[in-house]
Amino acid sequence: MDTVFLKSKVLWAQIDANMHLRHSAYADFAAQARVEMLETLGMTAKEMQQQMIGPILFREETIYYKEIKLGDYVNVTCALLKCRADGSRWSFVQEIYNQNEVLAAKVNTDGAWIDMQARKLTAPPATFNKKFLEELPKAEGFVLEPVPVK
Repeated sequence: MDTVFLKSKVLWAQIDANMHLRHSAYADFAAQARVEMLETLGMTAKEMQQQMIGPILFREETIYYKEIKLGDYVNVTCALLKCRADGSRWSFVQEIYNQNEVLAAKVNTDGAWIDMQARKLTAPPATFNKKFLEELPKAEGFVLEPVPVK
């Protein structure tokens, strides 16, 4: 599976007063790439709604390297950096490349799944977790964490 999950053109609405990509647009690109990644596993918004689970973020950190300007194209990667064996908690590293394939930013994200009815953290369905762990690209240094004993 390819690690690029989003290819997009930078739009006027994503530009700040300095005429480059605004900081929150990087987060938007990263979030959309994660959604696209989940869809490749069959975990669409409709499926998540039927399963009554959804992803939540604990932390999102963006490190900026190069400017991205209006009209540029970006490619956004996504790789699993860390995950509990039951899939309940996870971390991704994402890279945003400009149209010249130069790294423009890195986004590190920590998150989990929430049961939308109980409003509590949960593990995804076993069939989804199997795909999540087996089919997603893994970052260098990937760590599979044990499930804590309660």
